[in-house]
Amino acid sequence: MLRPFFTFYGGKWRAAPHYPEPQHKTIIEPFAGSAGYSMRYPHKNVILVEKDPYIAGTWKYLLNTTPEEILKLPNIALDQSVDDLKICEEEKWLIGWWLMAAASKPNKRPSGWMRRANLPGCKWHTVGSWWGDKIKQRIAQQIPLIQHWKLIEGDYSDAPDMEATWFVDPPYQVQGKSYTYGSKLLEYNKLASWCLQRKGLLMVCEQQGATWLPFAPFREIRAATKKGGVARVSKEVLFLKDST
Repeated sequence: MLRPFFTFYGGKWRAAPHYPEPQHKTIIEPFAGSAGYSMRYPHKNVILVEKDPYIAGTWKYLLNTTPEEILKLPNIALDQSVDDLKICEEEKWLIGWWLMAAASKPNKRPSGWMRRANLPGCKWHTVGSWWGDKIKQRIAQQIPLIQHWKLIEGDYSDAPDMEATWFVDPPYQVQGKSYTYGSKLLEYNKLASWCLQRKGLLMVCEQQGATWLPFAPFREIRAATKKGGVARVSKEVLFLKDST
């Protein structure tokens, strides 16, 4: 099990243990995001498919960098922007994901959450939740364990047509509007037809209210906390098919 290389809005890392274990040598995530499911099974052959250029670029960097390069990345002061740092764009994106909790795109500057979390006595004052030495060390230690993973920068339909464990976690039909390539841009009937043609173990994640596949109730998962500290719960549903 690996810990996230970056956090992303709607990520499934915490929920991943509740989904069925992979039944094939290869895991394919057609909407990769932060690859929360695959992070639990890094020894598998993992194929990530991602259309968002920020996410795809971050993964491309991670899959082609070294632990030494990660450790050389600069820290960022609370009054700095990533644009102040003399590093490449992909490195700025990696750092930017860690400047705000569960963002849909990399931040330029430390968010209010990170600023508050840095205050002694704050209940979110957990070293290792934002960009810094601890995160760099963790990422550097994990880099060698994903060098065999592959990335396809493109649409979900660009995924290879093969028998695999498919973890399909698209923008949700009702609540998936916050993404760069969100629910407004998805043809769910077309996505449903594509999903049903996959070979192997298929898991399709959604939220209560989705109608594009015959989803079954799955479980309640704690989502990001609202301003004011009120916890939100997402009523998750799941479509499961095994054609092995």
